[in-house]
Amino acid sequence: MDLLATTSAVAVSSYALLSTVYKSAQALYAQPANTSQLHDDLGQAEVALPSVDVIVPCFNEDPGTLSECLASLASQDYAGMLQVHVVDDGSANRDLVAPVHAIYANDPRFRVILLAKNVGKRKAQIAAIRNSSGDLVLNVDSDTILAPDVVTKLVLKMQHPEVGAAMGQLVASNRNETWLTKLIDMEYWLACNEERAAQARFGAVMCCCGPCAMYRRSALAMLLDQYETQFFRGKPSDFGEDRHLTILMLKAGFRTEYVPHAIAATVVPDSLGPYLRQQLRWARSTFRDTFLALRLLPELDGYLTLDVVGQNLGPLLLALSSLAALTQFVIAGSVAWWTVLTIAAMTMVRCSVAAFRARDLRFLGFSLHTPINIFLLLPLKAYALCTLSNSDWLSRKVIVTSEAEKKAVIPHATAAISSARSGESSGAIRKSERSHLSSSMAATEIYGHDRSSAYK
Repeated sequence: MDLLATTSAVAVSSYALLSTVYKSAQALYAQPANTSQLHDDLGQAEVALPSVDVIVPCFNEDPGTLSECLASLASQDYAGMLQVHVVDDGSANRDLVAPVHAIYANDPRFRVILLAKNVGKRKAQIAAIRNSSGDLVLNVDSDTILAPDVVTKLVLKMQHPEVGAAMGQLVASNRNETWLTKLIDMEYWLACNEERAAQARFGAVMCCCGPCAMYRRSALAMLLDQYETQFFRGKPSDFGEDRHLTILMLKAGFRTEYVPHAIAATVVPDSLGPYLRQQLRWARSTFRDTFLALRLLPELDGYLTLDVVGQNLGPLLLALSSLAALTQFVIAGSVAWWTVLTIAAMTMVRCSVAAFRARDLRFLGFSLHTPINIFLLLPLKAYALCTLSNSDWLSRKVIVTSEAEKKAVIPHATAAISSARSGESSGAIRKSERSHLSSSMAATEIYGHDRSSAYK
């Protein structure tokens, strides 16, 4: 028992020390940097505004969710050329989403691509990228709603030729649905405004998240073949496309950035089952690309090494201390108070700092994430590490709909686009005044047959 108690105490003390150093450095570097050198108004730029291709891959997406996503894209205030490519990846509910596609059939800014069969999110993205020509490419998930100034703010960051990719801030559009969506929304805030913000200080955001990430086409052209043909242990790697593409950008010598005021609201899991499946998929992706990222560390600032160590060694120490403490309790019936009190203290300090930085007391409730992390996420990450070769998405499903639901989608979608065109608010994002979009776009093109697809 003394061995278990000692192991738990040493592990949790090491975790506390590492976490204190890492989180202190993270909080320091996450503070907003001086960005006065950037132009505040793209419209005043001396050069022509870059053209932007927005790629929206869809697989079995809910038509109402898709209509809100497309409405937010239709209402972007970007003054340059904007082309939206909606890629339906062999969805089984294509008849249901067809009315949403039809709404944009006469809008020259929109192009609907119907793939004959399901090829996966990555290949669906690549199909649109290779059939477009904009200077910049914005990847948007089909369940995500963008604030009207997102494209403008991301393009502003991409003015610098050394920037290869930039992501916006993510929030949960369904934040108020359940206790879990509230927790995930806070988790997103911390991931964006602590982790990504600190990494961006050194131009090395390690993952430009899929729901809203912009890329420089000239950089993509160099990396597209590597991106498309990623393998792990001899098998194609079909998920974690955002992290892998970000790492490829860094390997090629480009900067990757975070734009906190470019707000994107995305749908998050509202129950534990889907949430854990999503976390398992993300954990496998993170482990796979962490091995690739280790080669980059000598070329990056020392903080990035601390970041990788903190994110990987920290959870290992926490898991070891928790496992030793739990074993001690089961075998001897004694509580490892040092471990319990240290974890509780670390939790409250972190939540208090987050509440102060966000100016929001709800972050005190993020303490509930600690038991979820210890008893669910840490074992799940251990399982992910043991099953890295598994590339199952775990979340795809065929949507079967009734005739009544098919009829209901048309007014729903029409209302969404009408709202966008009239300047009303959409979803959880507060929208500012919209300027007129350029109408000199390529003609709409619809091709393909039957079938359909959707992600998440």
